Amino acid sequence: MTLIEKKLTSIDDLIAAKLVSDDDRDALREVAQRYAIALTPVIANLINPNAADDPIARQFVPSADELTTHPREEADPIGDHLKSPVPGIVHRYADRVLLKIASVCPVYCRFCFRREMVGPTNGEMLSADDLAAALDYIAANPNIWEVILTGGDPFILSPRRIREVTGALSAIQHVKILRWHTRVPVVDPDRVSDELIAALKATSKTVFIGLHTNHARELEGPASQAIVRLVDAGLPLVSQTVLLKGVNDNVETLEALMRRLVELRVKPYYLHHGDLAPGTAHFRTTIAEGRALMAALRQRVSGLALPTYVLDLPGAFGKVPIERHSGAGDDGVNTFTDRDGRKHRYEDACAAPDVP
Repeated sequence: MTLIEKKLTSIDDLIAAKLVSDDDRDALREVAQRYAIALTPVIANLINPNAADDPIARQFVPSADELTTHPREEADPIGDHLKSPVPGIVHRYADRVLLKIASVCPVYCRFCFRREMVGPTNGEMLSADDLAAALDYIAANPNIWEVILTGGDPFILSPRRIREVTGALSAIQHVKILRWHTRVPVVDPDRVSDELIAALKATSKTVFIGLHTNHARELEGPASQAIVRLVDAGLPLVSQTVLLKGVNDNVETLEALMRRLVELRVKPYYLHHGDLAPGTAHFRTTIAEGRALMAALRQRVSGLALPTYVLDLPGAFGKVPIERHSGAGDDGVNTFTDRDGRKHRYEDACAAPDVP
């Protein structure tokens, strides 16, 4: 198979790389008009174009299924805007904030819960004025102990930019933890340079990296080397994974991923139930299926390799650990209690099964 050497950002690129059929051009162009597309060469070369069910392709190659919106899906499925006091800040929990510093990613996941908010049409990073306002907000709120840098993918920024942001946050005394959420070590590992690592470490604060990965195949070759460089530099890593139908919704796949992460010295942190982002119903499992997978995983691996299975409640009510709640009631609807004691009914919102 010919290696792909350039980034794929259009339907024509995907057709030329033989990752989609020319017969699907019109439908996929409609998808591309709604949602950003990008595959790095690293990711494109992981895909087996002859496997219709390839788990890497399913995550990154657009599908006409994205044109179908479930009635319960929303542009802002977890309520970021409801908890955004100034641009770039999401303040959902008292002691921590999200700082959405970047609006672009090296790749665009087809299940992304911020797919309506990210992409090249949104600019690369927060404007200078908005960043200043966000930093002022953090400085003015002494309860903020942790800043989670996200986007988009903040590692898309240059080491110089990352060093500047690190320095600005380091000057805020009550901020103690900087956590960077990224897919870069997996999808664009060459970006994990000595300069990037130095920029991340240019602080007296404690720095964590939240690595987003969904399948053990993503952790092959250059990705594993990038992760090792970060860990060897003294930067602790935790992982975040989304439970995705057709990607990792079987216990063998989840086990392989979690074991490989621990072998690379990455602590499995969260397994997210799929959010209600537009055009993503074909990725979501039921809550019951997720519970069963976690129960099976618990029988196979030690606690070191177990993530917490969570649901981000719609409406900005925060994450709830699914396994701590009882199963669905007689009506088939799950009820979850948020951190403030409020109860929320949650119905599964999956794609209808194919009818033979």
